[in-house]
Amino acid sequence: MVHENEVRYLTLLAEKYPSIQAASNEIINLSAQLQLLKGTEHFLSDVHGEHEAFQHVIRNGAGSIWRKIEEMFADTLTKREQRNLATLIYYPEEKAPLMLQSVPNPAEWSRLTLVRLIKLCKLLTSKYRRETVRQFLPPHVAPLIEELLDEQTKVENKADYYQSLLETIINTGRAQYYIIHLAELIQRLAITRLHVIGDIYDRGPGAHRILDALMDYHQVDIQWGNHDILWMGAAAGSDACIANVVRTCLRYGNMETLENGYGVSLLPLASFAIETYADDPCDLFMPKVPRDGEFSQQEIRLMAQMQKAMAIIQFKLESQLIKRRPHYKMDDRLLLDKTDFAAGTVSIDGAAYPLLDRHFPTVDPLQPDALTAAEQSVVDKLRHSFVHSRKLQQHTRFLFANGSIYLIHDGNLLYHGCIAMNDDGAFRSFNVDGKAYAGKAFLDRVDRLARQGYFSTDNPAQKQYGMDAMWFLWCAPESPLFGKEKMATFERYFLADPGTHKEKRNAYYALRDTVETAEKILREFGLDSKTGHIINGHVPVKVVKGERPVKANGRLIVIDGGFSRAYQKETGIAGYTLISNSRGWLLAAHQPFESRQRAICDEIDMDSETEIIESHPERMHVRHTDEGKAIQRDIDQLKALLEAYREGSIKERRLSV
Repeated sequence: MVHENEVRYLTLLAEKYPSIQAASNEIINLSAQLQLLKGTEHFLSDVHGEHEAFQHVIRNGAGSIWRKIEEMFADTLTKREQRNLATLIYYPEEKAPLMLQSVPNPAEWSRLTLVRLIKLCKLLTSKYRRETVRQFLPPHVAPLIEELLDEQTKVENKADYYQSLLETIINTGRAQYYIIHLAELIQRLAITRLHVIGDIYDRGPGAHRILDALMDYHQVDIQWGNHDILWMGAAAGSDACIANVVRTCLRYGNMETLENGYGVSLLPLASFAIETYADDPCDLFMPKVPRDGEFSQQEIRLMAQMQKAMAIIQFKLESQLIKRRPHYKMDDRLLLDKTDFAAGTVSIDGAAYPLLDRHFPTVDPLQPDALTAAEQSVVDKLRHSFVHSRKLQQHTRFLFANGSIYLIHDGNLLYHGCIAMNDDGAFRSFNVDGKAYAGKAFLDRVDRLARQGYFSTDNPAQKQYGMDAMWFLWCAPESPLFGKEKMATFERYFLADPGTHKEKRNAYYALRDTVETAEKILREFGLDSKTGHIINGHVPVKVVKGERPVKANGRLIVIDGGFSRAYQKETGIAGYTLISNSRGWLLAAHQPFESRQRAICDEIDMDSETEIIESHPERMHVRHTDEGKAIQRDIDQLKALLEAYREGSIKERRLSV
């Protein structure tokens, strides 16, 4: 019998399923869905604005589409023909016209291509409900493609019908149109869900393009990286975050995202820098840009002046913030206070270091962290540009809606940086108003504070506290997104001694190699320490030095192998991605991506080596996943509704026949 406190909920459920028949049909559909094989999921990390490489990996399903082509057409197509087909699937709009111009018989090529694409589609749709496949297609092409995928050429009278569909598509000049839609469908079917383990922003020029692609992706989640939270803090209006974003873009000559992607005007900063540092060579601030003529010497000179101006503003703003939040315990970063401007030295850990640059026209030695009126004007105008950038705000809201500090998914733990630890392996605690936070509790707290910093509107103090927390997540020693004892920006600019540049990593990065540490972290988040995995990014895997991404006897997997071109000399490869399918876990090591143009014209793929790192004892089905558990809960509630209908505690609104 239905308990009274259930009736209210079941009455609401009855609005959607108003009869025994409606509820029964849904139970049947959901129960069948549990028996489908688990879909293929793709994990990647630290893309750092490399939009062409990112989009290629998304289009080729981390190499999964190529593997399917090899399996299916090994005996019927040469390697060259297989590569031809793969490129067509990755870039159908560009590749199809090129191929149609080069083949001797376009009609025959179209027929064969349609048949091959349909065959591949049919294999991939085996993990999906027909309704889901339909949702992946534009409404105007869905009915015909569904007919093609329902090919039954061995059934009497069906073969002629199927062949007629193909011939009519070709004869009406619509072959290319349907080839494009089938190729795009294959891309979508290849990967059920995408997990991005942080750091979409900075270094490369196309972070905004990556976000556009993610917003259009069918199922995606994001675990924020420290570079992401920095841009999110800037979008919220944090002056310290804005200063870091602008300075970093200037340092790497990456103005594409800032100016063209988000429409942030740097003209006020440029005018201020030209006037203030007109006679300053700014040699320490020359941007790290390739010497290929992309920038003129005048442009490089201006970026150096702007970078210095922004760096000084940043150090002032950060100094104010550290003093505003003494519980951050970051007094060691108050380096303007420790600078003897007359002597040209700065005191660090009791030692005086000479400054490489002694020209500080905007710094008052008596109030070193006070902004001048002109600097404050620059900050105000930059803040206005950031908070009123429509595209940036869209992307930031998407990151909040689809992202978090960490994610628990199918018994696995996903996070970008680290779980801060002491040398003895204990979780490092952070004290706030007499209460200590560590491990999962600390991550939950800073996740909430980041949201507060962006969404709070009616309490300025509360919003400021949250925005300051977002800067803390960017660079504080206890930050789970940063994981180093300091961010040595000041030292790297102004001090020659390389010892001062060192940014010591948190103990986590030495301890995470051990099974004991990985299992401890999994237990902290309520997961099975014997079957769960930690998927981690942030620190590049130095393959050239023999480092392996699989650690702690397979319990922890690091998938930052260096998507960013800036890191590839250090890592030796161009990124790791991880694939989880019904059979197990695969790790893909990618070689550098040359260009979209060469991928299309010369059919040069991003070469990948795939390694099976774990196999399931039996193939996983939807019922084994978090999605399956949610479906089972829905089934249980619908069964309760059926019982309520049958015992009369809730009335049907439409009688079943």
